[in-house]
Amino acid sequence: MTALNSEDSPVYIKLRGTISAAILRGEYRAGDQLPSVRALAAEHGANPLTVAKAYQSFQDDGYVEVRRGVGMFVLPGAAEKLRAAEREHFIRDSWPRIRAHIVLLGLDTEDLLERAGA
Repeated sequence: MTALNSEDSPVYIKLRGTISAAILRGEYRAGDQLPSVRALAAEHGANPLTVAKAYQSFQDDGYVEVRRGVGMFVLPGAAEKLRAAEREHFIRDSWPRIRAHIVLLGLDTEDLLERAGA
């Protein structure tokens, strides 16, 4: 699993993050068809093989299914599974770095939450 927006990640990971975010926002729901490999490649200026790799990772993780000759479709429960995986990734990998940075800078967590409007 990868973070939704890792700027130093390979292109297929960035594409995966873009699609993941769209699924989590409800732009693609269970049963919805994802854009074709060619369409997504053109939209993002990516190589179609790179898009295919991102889509394959979704298939491998059980978030989508391929319907031969038709396209790629979001499976029921994909958003929930994806949200759980992203939460785990955040808690395990991202949060420790963020927390260390907060401590290093001597930031007050209550002030941060207030500024964020939480």
